[in-house]
Amino acid sequence: MEGQWKVQMELWKEESLRFLHQSLHYARQFPPNQLYVTIASLFVTSLFFLFTLGLFRRKKSNTVLLTGLSGGGKTVLFYQLRDGSSHLGTVTSMEPNEGTFFLHSEATKKGKVKPVHVVDVPGHSRLRAKLDEFYPKAAGIIFVVDAMDFLQNCRSASEYLYDILTNAIVVKKKIPVQILCNKTDKVTAHTKEFIRKQLEKEIDKLRASRSAVSAADIANDFTLGMEGEAFVFSQCHNKVTVAEAAGLTGEITQLEEFIRECVKP
Repeated sequence: MEGQWKVQMELWKEESLRFLHQSLHYARQFPPNQLYVTIASLFVTSLFFLFTLGLFRRKKSNTVLLTGLSGGGKTVLFYQLRDGSSHLGTVTSMEPNEGTFFLHSEATKKGKVKPVHVVDVPGHSRLRAKLDEFYPKAAGIIFVVDAMDFLQNCRSASEYLYDILTNAIVVKKKIPVQILCNKTDKVTAHTKEFIRKQLEKEIDKLRASRSAVSAADIANDFTLGMEGEAFVFSQCHNKVTVAEAAGLTGEITQLEEFIRECVKP
């Protein structure tokens, strides 16, 4: 995202210099009185350009999305981020739970800290379409996986994740995705490496089966991976990382670090 911004700035710089040179050449054709008017116009135009640029820069999103299958602990993570409390566990959400706040761990920080807009999107299959409403303003996506019940939900989680990673907006904006393995404090929880490998295997099977379907029946906007190679997350168009968390005990350091990479202070 930073690289794209620098390229855009260079393009604007070149356009501005070209416009300035053309304006000066044009101004020399006028008498002195009219030249003053031309210079004033150029000054006003420059101020407008700088003002517009400032507005554009301020529009950088501070929204991050929490999503994943139902029961993964998304809402608990939401409250840990906001309040530093699990709220004694929660029930399955049926509506997006969102709020703008300073991360609880940064409450006592001195200096400039940017608030974050967090959206907890329900994981129920009938409600996932709501995720599409938030993609355009997303700075990052956290895909929460239940590390305890992972194996029985591996296929469903892979299908959901596949749809996210092949979404046109996610790909074009290169929205970073963190696969967050929650409940890793439990004895029966799977490791993040095991979960990563299993998800890669399932997505590899999915892309093979979906590529066999006619183009008219494919709902996904982009394909994943490289032809002839087994799928790994490093082949994705955007950055995909895997992390661990324990929502009920408040161990969410890797989650907070990811959010701050997406939403700079």
